[in-house]
Amino acid sequence: MYIYNVTININEDVHDEWLYWIKNTHIPDMLATGKFLEAKLCQVMVKEEMGGITYSVQYTLQEKVHLEQYFKEDAERLRADGEARFKDQFVAFRTELKVIDKQVATFAPATELLFTYGTL
Repeated sequence: MYIYNVTININEDVHDEWLYWIKNTHIPDMLATGKFLEAKLCQVMVKEEMGGITYSVQYTLQEKVHLEQYFKEDAERLRADGEARFKDQFVAFRTELKVIDKQVATFAPATELLFTYGTL
């Protein structure tokens, strides 16, 4: 399992527009490539000296080859959209992570509910 982490500091002047775009356009476009299993958008809870608001988007992949395919087939196009919309309004850096271990608390309360509709 791998995580492709993108950390973005966005200028407060375009924050609301960017947040709408990342949630409703960019992340769905990334997932539509078929290379990522899920995405988590997190706000970094640190006040930056440079200003702006910082976020981390964590895209989960099953295999490293999927990330290599993303870089080869999709990255340039998907990055260009954000560059065009928010030119000079953000800084970003990217980190590739390999998951070594994952542990889940057995006593943790359920955080998601699954509902099934239909008849038997």
